[in-house]
Amino acid sequence: MKELVKVFKAVGDPNRIRILKMLQKKKMCVCELSAVLGITQPSVSRHLSMMRDAGIVRDERDGQWINYELCEEKLNQYAPVIMRYLKDWINDSPRIKEDAAKLKHLNREQLCKKT
Repeated sequence: MKELVKVFKAVGDPNRIRILKMLQKKKMCVCELSAVLGITQPSVSRHLSMMRDAGIVRDERDGQWINYELCEEKLNQYAPVIMRYLKDWINDSPRIKEDAAKLKHLNREQLCKKT
């Protein structure tokens, strides 16, 4: 039951759901996620940490970047089930559409220079 609760907590926040929907589109760094969400980088990092602990996202170093992406490994038996459904859920949400539009105009190099 502990693993199921981790997954529900990990997807039980609007900002974490927005992060997951963005990561369905592409790998992203904390700077990019922070810019789209309009919240601080430490807050984004805390969200990502909780989702990583639940086996939903993973991180990968790529030179100076740490990219976050959806976890393909089955680290938690419940995570793949929830993620399969989330892929089709709330795609017509105005907030999710707005986030997707912002993604198209992000420039990682410019964003990360600001910090």
